[in-house]
Amino acid sequence: MTEYPRPPAGSQPVNDCEAYRSTHWRAPRQPLISIPHTQSEVTGPVYGHNPIGETDHDLTMHYPDPPQGERIVIAGRVVDEDGRGVPNAMVEIWQANAAGRYRHSRDNHLAPLDPNFLGSGRALTDAGGNYRFTTIKPGAYPWRNHENAWRPAHIHFSLFGPALVTRLVTQMYFPNDPLIPLDPIINSIPDAAARERLVSSFDLSITESEWALGYRFEIVLRGRRATPFEEPTR
Repeated sequence: MTEYPRPPAGSQPVNDCEAYRSTHWRAPRQPLISIPHTQSEVTGPVYGHNPIGETDHDLTMHYPDPPQGERIVIAGRVVDEDGRGVPNAMVEIWQANAAGRYRHSRDNHLAPLDPNFLGSGRALTDAGGNYRFTTIKPGAYPWRNHENAWRPAHIHFSLFGPALVTRLVTQMYFPNDPLIPLDPIINSIPDAAARERLVSSFDLSITESEWALGYRFEIVLRGRRATPFEEPTR
């Protein structure tokens, strides 16, 4: 049985980042122990996908009226360390609305809720590992990590592979966002090149004429160019 390779040092977020205050309370206090992979990590048990609706991938069509904000298309591939597409991976996204507010009971800042925007969606990758979502570009929002702290616009991604223990969570950012250099969360990743892998790129080929700008976000599961994930395997 071949184990999945460990990510290169510095390419994943550190557990305890001084600038990201909440990590101080949840970071391990003792050195981590590397546990060898077992058959369950590599081969199963199989994740049973619930049925996916026809509009689950289109966050602008969950209600009779369209949501407020700029429509965008997010597309890309989920690949392994050799660039091979990963088929039938469950890709889920969730995000704030165009005003920077989540539809969640704990989000109570003064930005308006959009009654026509749920803020979450899901899709399965095709045979080549491709996925595609239509949504609204999220707004920046304040958070209480430090004085005058604002999160850059971002979309959360969750990926499920063939096994229950293979869930990975990450965030996608937008190019040329002036808040990115100030954000402790993305900057908890020591390697600058790894941080850049979380920033999407504008892509005219997936832009829909007179409808929505397109952004490409590739997700690499393992290897030297692996996407940084929020709960990496050490």
